[in-house]
Amino acid sequence: MELDAYRQMAATEDEHWWFCGRRAIAEAVIRHLDLPAKARIVEIGAGTGGNIQMLEQFGAVTAVEMSDLAREIAGEKTGRDFLAGHLPDNIPVAPQSCDLICLFDVLEHVAEDEASLAAIRQMLKPGGRVILTVPAHQWLWSTHDVGLHHMRRYSRNLLRERIEKAGFTIDRLSYTNAALFPAAVLARLLDRLRRPARPAGHATPPKPVNAAMKAVFSAEGRIVPNASLPFGVSLLAVFRRDGAVDTGRLDEKLAA
Repeated sequence: MELDAYRQMAATEDEHWWFCGRRAIAEAVIRHLDLPAKARIVEIGAGTGGNIQMLEQFGAVTAVEMSDLAREIAGEKTGRDFLAGHLPDNIPVAPQSCDLICLFDVLEHVAEDEASLAAIRQMLKPGGRVILTVPAHQWLWSTHDVGLHHMRRYSRNLLRERIEKAGFTIDRLSYTNAALFPAAVLARLLDRLRRPARPAGHATPPKPVNAAMKAVFSAEGRIVPNASLPFGVSLLAVFRRDGAVDTGRLDEKLAA
């Protein structure tokens, strides 16, 4: 991402409706995973640290982030050390050591997405889970994606294919941000037409509007843990690694 995007993230992620809504949905989903006591949790692409406090409810959290600036901001914000690392082949996490790995809008930034998922599989204990969110629908591509250095947006079928090819079993695959989908489509189309220097949606809306949008988006946390939404701006997946570690699988994926 652009350096300014990290500064914007740090300034808004505690209040902006989108960050708050995504965090509320992720928290609700994680509560349904029946993680072990003192679970080992890793967030890859932890940005400026907005999810750490939520994740610490469920276990001991290791935060990994590739951007020097983001790690610096996150350290100041949270008082924690964030580890340097990037996908697919430079994550400082031991094999078979994680109960849960989180990637919140990270995979779309990575060129080698399938190899990254295969690498993540090696970090999980047998039965370990991944929760992942990505932007949906390539036809929604706009200056918003360009500014955030996205490589792609995902269809439901493409994300399912990537996950299953990496050797995972999918437990939940759902769209999110469904109620606000029409407004998001309109905003992206307007961005295409106007080509603004700053895409719509980056700034926090006025407080009443922000509060209403946060409430609407967060309400999906009562649905997504148990049912899949048929459309939305983003996709959320929960998947797990079954069986013994296949040490040859990662080499195959990286060599392909």
